[in-house]
Amino acid sequence: MSEDILSQIQADVQSNKILIYMKGTPQAPQCGFSSATVQLFKSFGVPFATRDVIANAELRAKVPELSNWPTFPQVFINGKLIGGCDIVHEMHERGELEPLIREALKS
Repeated sequence: MSEDILSQIQADVQSNKILIYMKGTPQAPQCGFSSATVQLFKSFGVPFATRDVIANAELRAKVPELSNWPTFPQVFINGKLIGGCDIVHEMHERGELEPLIREALKS
């Protein structure tokens, strides 16, 4: 495993309050799950970072190894893996996601 890519992933996760590893970009998502996840976070009007795993094969291969989560998108809040599209939408429906986001942005 490349130390450079590991360092990049760790730095990204730690330095961004909300980070989404996704297929494509927020402006041009490359899958419906990534698009739905980005739209959800946009609806909160909060800043979030993304990384395009389609544009970087090494990133696409290593993120699932480190997170133990096989699919994309992968949402990290405050350095912790929250899950993918279904999980963040379920958390939103239960009223659990927005407080988590607001708390992360306060810290």
